[in-house]
Amino acid sequence: MVKIRLKRMGAKKAPFYRIVVADARTPRDGKVLEEIGIYDPTREPTVLRVDVEAAKNWIAKGAQPTDTVKALLKKAGG
Repeated sequence: MVKIRLKRMGAKKAPFYRIVVADARTPRDGKVLEEIGIYDPTREPTVLRVDVEAAKNWIAKGAQPTDTVKALLKKAGG
């Protein structure tokens, strides 16, 4: 199964995330199929950039977003 999920990046105690499409069996920070956005909760204001069209395309193909990504997509307008 393909999932849309967060990939943790950044230093210890200073995380930022990439919103990625990956196989459900791969590790959290492992190989991805496509990067479709970024999310940085440590900045003020919070940075959220998502390619909504790519996300909709992957969801139409059967990719399942995680709960967190689903909330972020709703916030981004997708």
